This record gives sequence, structure tokens and C-alpha cells, in this order.
Amino acid sequence: MELYTQYTYEKKWQKTSHKDALRMIAEEMPDTDAEGTLQYILSQIQKGKTITLGECRFRSTDA
Repeated sequence: MELYTQYTYEKKWQKTSHKDALRMIAEEMPDTDAEGTLQYILSQIQKGKTITLGECRFRSTDA
């Protein structure tokens, strides 16, 4: 499964590595467990959901 992210001010979705996703999560929510949050996001996007965390959105396709 591929991970795509988009900041709320952007128009295009970007393919994102798990390492970059962890960095983005840490920037948006510095007081949370980034690894645990990423696992939750991955479990939800597998169901076809789009997850918003602060200014960043996560989903599994760029369409």
C-alpha cells in the first residue's frame, strides 16, 4: 500500500515514505507517539478513509 499526503494549502497529493510521514506527524503533533499515530493512520487508510492531522491529510491513493 502506498501512502500519499497533502497539506491543506496544496492541490496535489504527494507519494510519501514512512520516514517522511513520521517526520510530518512529529511536526504536526509533537506531543504524541509518532509511530503509534502512523500505525493508526495506516490502518484507517486501508479502509479507504482520508485522515487529517493538523494541516496534513493522509490517504492511500492519489486519485
